[in-house]
Amino acid sequence: MSQKADLQIQNRFANVLKSQTFKNIVKLFDLDKKSVLDMGCAYGEFLINFGSGSVGITISETEMEYGKSKGLDIRYGNVETDGLPLQKQFDVIFANNLLEHLYSPHNFLCQIKKYLKPNGILILGVPCIPKITSLLRLGKFRGSLAVEHINFFTRDTLIKTVESGGWKIVAVRGFHFINKVFDRLLDPICPHFYVIATIDHNFKYHQRRMKELVGYSELLKTEL
Repeated sequence: MSQKADLQIQNRFANVLKSQTFKNIVKLFDLDKKSVLDMGCAYGEFLINFGSGSVGITISETEMEYGKSKGLDIRYGNVETDGLPLQKQFDVIFANNLLEHLYSPHNFLCQIKKYLKPNGILILGVPCIPKITSLLRLGKFRGSLAVEHINFFTRDTLIKTVESGGWKIVAVRGFHFINKVFDRLLDPICPHFYVIATIDHNFKYHQRRMKELVGYSELLKTEL
């Protein structure tokens, strides 16, 4: 790895440590004391801050090897297919800047429940189109429309997507502040929301649709 590439990766770790949003999430949900499954963990810049027993999943061997060199438990796998190299459940499933890149966010949300403990939570961080759409003219707010994204969300469509995957919404916030009242004031201009959710045990998925979903997962194994 070149010195320039290594410096870029180090900057990613440094930026996470400087993020007040991430600090707030870690503090509110005690992520430094819990086992976290970090889906799409990249080099482990978030993973390194989680509790004992945490595991990261990436589709990049380069990212996996880098993380391992830092003592992190990063494993190779495609989060959109069944059969990830996991043999246990976790307190938290964490996925930041992932959902917008997936071929089927719905399939992902249905499949990952088996990796979560009964009282566990899901934390999804997703760039969203702000309610004040004129803000998209400004570079800071254009992340939701990045060319490499396959899916595009508003706050409302993100909530609907998560709920339709069999999850119960606990909160949808930017987590710029610990206080949720202050957070809510920024909702109209917030470019990145975090969904906190638990498994909806009363959710009933149509059996025919479930068979189609399993078939889709098998198809992804051959296509991706």
